[in-house]
Amino acid sequence: MTQTASVIEIGAEDIPLHCPTAKTPAWSYHPRVYLDIGDTGEAKCPYCGTVYKLKPGTVLKGHH
Repeated sequence: MTQTASVIEIGAEDIPLHCPTAKTPAWSYHPRVYLDIGDTGEAKCPYCGTVYKLKPGTVLKGHH
């Protein structure tokens, strides 16, 4: 059985971004890791492979 990672779109309200998020089911928890999405608009969790992408038009204010 092959399991594919999901892609989740996030907005500025989800920053700072970490995985797992509050919406992650308890059965799929792993250690929390903070992900930098500011440079490329995309980040991949090293534990579960979930890809997070900024929603089109999202502006990050006060982040470098």
